Amino acid sequence: MLSGKKVLLGVTAGIAAYKTAYIVRLLIKASAEVRVVMTPEAKEFVTPLTLSTLSKNEVISSFTNEEGETWNNHVDLGLWADFMLIAPTTANTLSKMANGHSDNILLATYLSAKCPVYFAPAMDLDMYKHPSTKASIQKLESFHNKMIPVGSGELASGLTGEGRMAEPEEIINFILKDLQAQLPLYGKKILITAGPTYEAIDPVRFIGNHSSGKMGFALAEEAANLGAQVILVSGPTALDSFNKNIFLIRVTSTQEMYEQVHAHYKQVDVAIAAAAVSDYKPKQVANQKIKKSEVEISIELEKTQDILLSLGKAKKHQLLVGFALETENEVENAKAKLVRKNLDFIILNSLNDKGAGFKQATNKIKIIYPNQTKEFDLKSKQEVAKDILNEVIYHYEH
Repeated sequence: MLSGKKVLLGVTAGIAAYKTAYIVRLLIKASAEVRVVMTPEAKEFVTPLTLSTLSKNEVISSFTNEEGETWNNHVDLGLWADFMLIAPTTANTLSKMANGHSDNILLATYLSAKCPVYFAPAMDLDMYKHPSTKASIQKLESFHNKMIPVGSGELASGLTGEGRMAEPEEIINFILKDLQAQLPLYGKKILITAGPTYEAIDPVRFIGNHSSGKMGFALAEEAANLGAQVILVSGPTALDSFNKNIFLIRVTSTQEMYEQVHAHYKQVDVAIAAAAVSDYKPKQVANQKIKKSEVEISIELEKTQDILLSLGKAKKHQLLVGFALETENEVENAKAKLVRKNLDFIILNSLNDKGAGFKQATNKIKIIYPNQTKEFDLKSKQEVAKDILNEVIYHYEH
């Protein structure tokens, strides 16, 4: 969630400033890029050297450098950040932020910021409860700044009560939850199938296909990054996922995939059937390995469960998406499948398109609705996943 984010950390002159070293460390550990702006007085509580070493960026505490020869552009800083965090936020800084005062580089940067702003108050009990402080907080929240709730406990004055700055882990978790809640698929549950299914001939051999599972796994990762809780039902594949928002279920046969899909289907908002499911299976499975004793061998096949058809029949509130891999009459066959299986839209792959199909890092698709078709260029499967999920997002936004 924080990987690659540009975070501007503002530090003011409160005893809780010592905790900012831990905040910077947690942000850097999460692969964020961090720049620190301090009020001049904050340097009495935590040194710029500490924060610059941890953030790997020069700390700014005045409008010019020490020699007064170079201007530190607060406007550029405010435009650079994906979000700004002011921690600790003293009563003095709260009041100045609320009333548009700008007597230091931190406040000037705050007033220039176009990004979301989080602030973590830190002060003594009586200061925190004072009506002027409450008024400042309400005013900042009316500006859509977001307060990270204070903690309760022993304070620097010796009093016990509200006013302690939240702990670094609590601050990071608050921001993470807030960022996640803004994602377009937050609160949605998405079921995705991926990979092939294998149908046993004997204990050694099977009927299968060349699917690698890359498309289904790319869809799962992108859906999770967009805030969804994902149930990924995968046939045999070398791929894995360590995303905490992806619940990975591994299966082998079509019957196993059918059972797992239907075990979760009722509770999901969206189902995307990206697996290359075997259409047929041996009618009889040998208990022992079939010996190489005959010149020819015949295997009688029967149809497997049509998972996508069964989902279309059971569909209530779900958005249901299927895939069609075709080699001839591609659009006509895909449209027929769209109607027959009661899908909301279908993704067409053609093996006639170079770079598309099994075991490729790329794919080229058409997204077909009952009344329109959208065609896309050859892209990586990660980019294709974004295109498909943009259609899902559009469905919920319109």
